[in-house]
Amino acid sequence: MGTHETAVGFSGTADRALWGERQLAEELRAGSVDAFNYLISLYHRPLYRFVSRILGDQDAAADVLQEIFLKVFRSAAHFEGKSSLKTWLYQIALHETSNHRRWWRRHKRQEVSIEANVETPPPAAAGADRQGACWAERLADGGESPLGLTLRHELRDRLQRALDAVPEPFHAALLLREVEGFSYDEIAEITQARAGTVKSRLLRGREMLRVAYEAATAGAGEAAPAGAHAQGAAVAEGRVL
Repeated sequence: MGTHETAVGFSGTADRALWGERQLAEELRAGSVDAFNYLISLYHRPLYRFVSRILGDQDAAADVLQEIFLKVFRSAAHFEGKSSLKTWLYQIALHETSNHRRWWRRHKRQEVSIEANVETPPPAAAGADRQGACWAERLADGGESPLGLTLRHELRDRLQRALDAVPEPFHAALLLREVEGFSYDEIAEITQARAGTVKSRLLRGREMLRVAYEAATAGAGEAAPAGAHAQGAAVAEGRVL
């Protein structure tokens, strides 16, 4: 199931702003179906990409996205406006995605115990291929030569593999900061952690990403490890993401 085929039934973002955030929040609390539909049209694509990046599975991400918006619909009346709508949505998205990951791990453990001889790859195994296009959005494309495009694709794939190797909660912190562009305070709200904890997770996450990126580069047989180290430093500082 692709981004445009989710059960919520929206194929694109809103063409024009219907409400400001405060009015939209009021309409949602009042149970407005139009406001809910408008909210989906604004956020279903970015939330789908966010969930896909965490799960590494587009079909699973589409299913989780449905659960996210169901949760939003059911709890909209209780939204107090203490945070922005966007951070509230991402908080729900992260919670539902984490629930799905826990369910998946339990489900697969039971499967393995029943069918011990069947090896099932983890959901992130195909993540580099399926999510390559996501990271392409973070990398400039200036109409390079075929060689340049090949090198850029290799860099993108290594970045994706390196990111997949970063464990939670560092992985989510990196996505929220480097890809989604949230502030430290917003990430603290989304992850229900202290701002100091968020900064610590980002520092450790960037270092994990740098190490994983350099390992991916070494595994690819780079002839110039110094160049790989410089690129790894750029990754660690968030200059490549």
